[in-house]
Amino acid sequence: MEFLQQNWYWAALAAVSGAWLLTDFIRNQGNKSQLSPVEATLLINREDAVVIDVREQGEYAQGHIPSARHIPLGDLARRSAEMDKWKERPVILCCASGARSASAAGQLKKAGFEKIYNLRGGMLEWEKAGHPISRKRK
Repeated sequence: MEFLQQNWYWAALAAVSGAWLLTDFIRNQGNKSQLSPVEATLLINREDAVVIDVREQGEYAQGHIPSARHIPLGDLARRSAEMDKWKERPVILCCASGARSASAAGQLKKAGFEKIYNLRGGMLEWEKAGHPISRKRK
């Protein structure tokens, strides 16, 4: 008890961070469309998922998932015809942090894509997980 009194700030920090993690876990529990980098890799390897990077050209050139196709978010509607061949396959969308790809997921769902996934945390999480990055143009 004396330890907690002298180190109350550490106990408070542990309680707050634990509550934050629990909230995040509960919020994402029902959402199967958000993939971790490991889950995305498994989907790519096991189900031949298509990866679409929706970042701008400069961001894509700095590094992307090796198998990713580059279709910037602003071009998604205009280039929908070339993506029709992927409607039956799992499609993983990625961007820098996961926000733009979430928007792209909504657009593709409206366009009739059934298996749409968002890379949670985007390229930031991909790199943090130690996954490979390519700088080649596709």
